[in-house]
Amino acid sequence: MSVEPTSGPDGPDPATLATDIPATDTLARQLTETVTAAGEIALAMFQAGVKSWTKGNNSPVTEADMAVDAFLHRHLTALDAGIGWLSEESADGPARLGARRLWVVDPIDGTRGFMAGGHDWAVSVALVEQGRPILAALFAPATGELFTAAAGRGAVRNGVPLKVAPRHTLDGARVAGPPADLDALARRAPVERLPRVRSLALRLARVATGEIDVAFAAGNSNDWDLAAADLIVHEAHGLLTTRDGTPLTYNAPEPRHPELICAGPALHAALVERAPQPPFFNATLDQR
Repeated sequence: MSVEPTSGPDGPDPATLATDIPATDTLARQLTETVTAAGEIALAMFQAGVKSWTKGNNSPVTEADMAVDAFLHRHLTALDAGIGWLSEESADGPARLGARRLWVVDPIDGTRGFMAGGHDWAVSVALVEQGRPILAALFAPATGELFTAAAGRGAVRNGVPLKVAPRHTLDGARVAGPPADLDALARRAPVERLPRVRSLALRLARVATGEIDVAFAAGNSNDWDLAAADLIVHEAHGLLTTRDGTPLTYNAPEPRHPELICAGPALHAALVERAPQPPFFNATLDQR
């Protein structure tokens, strides 16, 4: 994992560093290699075409989702039997709640984009420790973008360090997310509405690159949609929180989150202070 050390003006916060740096370095490399290989499997199936069906929650799933999930489970769980497992495409259970560390996996984030032949989908994996991500790999095979991050040690895209855009005003801000949120924001300031990014993880990661200034997520997002992107944004000096500014905690009994705001520090503070109110909490998964 080619994460170059980056830090804020006061340097990295020691409290955010992984507890075992040498072991984490090894896991970071293995994670990146595994996610890259999984992305290559997904890309081959994307180009060949796959069967799809609808799950019980009325969301789509494809043969590629299942194949990538099986590959990631086989290889990641082999790295350390003590690390728990939570994936969108695997059966959940209470065993993960007792794990100090947990793999949080979305085999294909943005399945609808994948099915539509778009490029806005990704393989997303984070290693969560005591409720917060400490390693992340997010790979968008169709565009060749590999995002990686390690807690307290920065985030990169294809080896280039990331930092959120230094914007301090909403006027002209580039925004992405559910239409209801963008409508509410546009009533306050002249903003630039960007095309929808089907993968929520990629939408958030583009805040880390500075391509998006503000990203919203509707209610119903899950740990696997968020954990990797959360760390990437955080290490790029951005913030991803609930609408009242609360940081996210992962590996709860119900791994689901309310509406979220992602932005650089200045814009985030302004948005939390005057956040849009419901009725947006009941959005469907397709409105993320």
